[in-house]
Amino acid sequence: MSDLNLQYFPVTLPFLLLLIVLLFLIAGMIAGKILRYASIRMGVGPRVMVTALLLSLLLSYVNIPIAYLPERHFAAPAVVSYFGVEYVIPLVQELPATVLAVNAGGAVIPILLSLYLIVKNGLYRLSLLAVAIVAAVCYSIAEPVPGLGIAMPVFVPPLVTVVVALALSRRYAAPLAYISGSLGTLIGADLLNLGNIQGLGAPVASIGGAGTFDGIFVTSLVAVILASFATRHDVATL
Repeated sequence: MSDLNLQYFPVTLPFLLLLIVLLFLIAGMIAGKILRYASIRMGVGPRVMVTALLLSLLLSYVNIPIAYLPERHFAAPAVVSYFGVEYVIPLVQELPATVLAVNAGGAVIPILLSLYLIVKNGLYRLSLLAVAIVAAVCYSIAEPVPGLGIAMPVFVPPLVTVVVALALSRRYAAPLAYISGSLGTLIGADLLNLGNIQGLGAPVASIGGAGTFDGIFVTSLVAVILASFATRHDVATL
């Protein structure tokens, strides 16, 4: 497995640049009064929120291998397009197994921040319900893609989390959106589909990486935006 490079961004350069632009737009909004209060409404400070988003994006390059799955197929370097988003397949010469990895930016950071938001806001029951609903939806639409692994449309997690979060609690809609969007996607799209990875010829199956990272990252941005709407009345009265 020495020929396999595990460290690579999960999306191609144009989409990576788009995510960077979105991140800087959110950072600029947080610098303003509305989203400053929005991030606080989520249970974190503005700097913590921007740092978490930045680390999530930058650390999406890092995949931590945790297991090797026997694989009969050989994969060639390629870019796989799914719902208009191009995902990077790492360069590999021969592949005796699929590397099962955890993406630092798409799994580790979201999990840690989600757990913090759950404890900070006391959202134990609401989070369990929200995550279960989003996970069920993600599981139902996630598809095995040859050469890539498990993938799903990027716009589904954000849309589902907004509906679920607002339906369960308007007061805690923002943290619920982040928690359910991150954990629900990881569980529904990745963890529950681990049994479908073998046979796809994917050199790396990264939990929270290619196929789901963009959905998780966009969900985190949507959660911040959702918080801004939830706090607009508070800001207007200052």
